[in-house]
Amino acid sequence: MEPKKKSGPGNDIMIRLKRIEGQVKGLQRMLDEEKCCSDILVQVAAVKAAINKVGIMIFEEHSRTCLKDALVTENDKALDDLIVLLNRFVH
Repeated sequence: MEPKKKSGPGNDIMIRLKRIEGQVKGLQRMLDEEKCCSDILVQVAAVKAAINKVGIMIFEEHSRTCLKDALVTENDKALDDLIVLLNRFVH
């Protein structure tokens, strides 16, 4: 019998993070092998884009769960916290 695999946003995020981990290890290897700087920078850009996507996914999940509950209870502090969180993420 095969072990059950998690599903849902948490699993998708973990899969992406493992892929990013592989990309970072690839970057380290490229540096060790003294590969062309432009090739390394292309990979750095790919890692940055992947990390940003993970952040967006986490923010979306937070909005669907924590923020949704706060809005139902009319919790103004939760909305203020969301604004602070969004500012930290985009800057």
